[in-house]
Amino acid sequence: MTTGAKQRTRLPLQLPLAVLVTLPGVYLGAAAYLGLPSVELPAALLAVIYGVAIVGAAFILSWAAEAAQVDISAGLALALLALLAVLPEYAVDFVFSWKAGQIYEANGGECVPLPSGADPCSLALANMTGANRVLVGVGWPLVVLVASWAAWRARRAGGHDSASSSPGEVRMTRLMAPEIVFLGIATLYSLTLPLKTTLTLWDTLILVVIFAGYAWRLSQAPAHEPDLLGASQWVGGQQRRRRRALVVTMFVVAGLMILLTAEHFAEELVVTGEQLGIDQFILVQWVAPLASESPELIVACLYAWRLKASHSLATLLSSKVNQWTLLVGTIPIVFAISATTTDGLPIDTQQRFELLITAAQSLFAVSILLDLSLTLYGAFGLLALFLVQFVVSITASPQVNQITIVVLSVVYVAVALFQFGLHRHKALQVMRDGTVTPFEELERAT
Repeated sequence: MTTGAKQRTRLPLQLPLAVLVTLPGVYLGAAAYLGLPSVELPAALLAVIYGVAIVGAAFILSWAAEAAQVDISAGLALALLALLAVLPEYAVDFVFSWKAGQIYEANGGECVPLPSGADPCSLALANMTGANRVLVGVGWPLVVLVASWAAWRARRAGGHDSASSSPGEVRMTRLMAPEIVFLGIATLYSLTLPLKTTLTLWDTLILVVIFAGYAWRLSQAPAHEPDLLGASQWVGGQQRRRRRALVVTMFVVAGLMILLTAEHFAEELVVTGEQLGIDQFILVQWVAPLASESPELIVACLYAWRLKASHSLATLLSSKVNQWTLLVGTIPIVFAISATTTDGLPIDTQQRFELLITAAQSLFAVSILLDLSLTLYGAFGLLALFLVQFVVSITASPQVNQITIVVLSVVYVAVALFQFGLHRHKALQVMRDGTVTPFEELERAT
């Protein structure tokens, strides 16, 4: 038996450790639901315990999705990985949407402010827009920095740059065109959201159809032997029946872990904000996404460090697609079920501004990927513009923040339009590759 085979038959430490860190949060969550003996802890400590449990469960989901590449195409597996890696984000957002629906129903069709003054309907959208902007404004630049550092170390050690990265750049293959195209389609539709006063079930239909088209396109790609490491390698190296049973079990168990902890994480985060005098909106928009987005960011950085930067960026790009389609699209469903109404989720003035800059940032992000690469210049642009609005949002008045959002949105859109004009021929090629070009042809061109 080879060394690699021996490694695949030995249970790696990462998997039991991930399960171990979830246990305190899972127990406390189950105790709250089932009336089991529990302990009184400060809200801030509980938020950390539940947040760590969510991160641990998300890693289990990520390993299961990576191992699933043995049985399905790499593109579809990456989309599945992206979807499952952001499941904590779905869970947290659904908690806020559900509570908003209950308050809306209890108050005769109005989102009455909470005792803290926060609008419950705004919190659901705040978490979603914050997570989207963190993913692109921080996650994408982070991948470029890690990939550049890894490529520089490999070159200094006498090795060669990988096919997907070199110092200062992450290169993409034509196989990643579907992610760019469907993100672009979703982004064009999202530009209409700031003009609305509600997020409705019609929006759900359109966004879910876009996601379904994306998944269908990826399902056409052939499956290949994946390059797995650690826990995913151990799962993927099992015999077919056992492997599939392990993958399903990991999905189910991790999903239950998240269901038991997500609501409590959201509650304790809000209570912590009240106790510390921190605005709930800021906590929900910026702090909660740091916990829910951290697993996919860590997985992406691990890919980049292994000189697989294109896989890394593909994971985050796919995450952005499903967040900007399926996540946004399912919020009105959760709200409608909770409120027992077909009314849409109300969008107040502040949230229309937040939706505007999120959509504008997404348009800019698509435009800088048209040449199938993300450079340090593009990454720095994403990070710098994100940090400007982030700092203003937590330090300035709402009026100044709104003015900043409008100015930055204009900058995003103007630069995006310039990029589209400059790379119009490449844009047409990416559109064809993402929608109709056979995957066999795309692979030959890689």
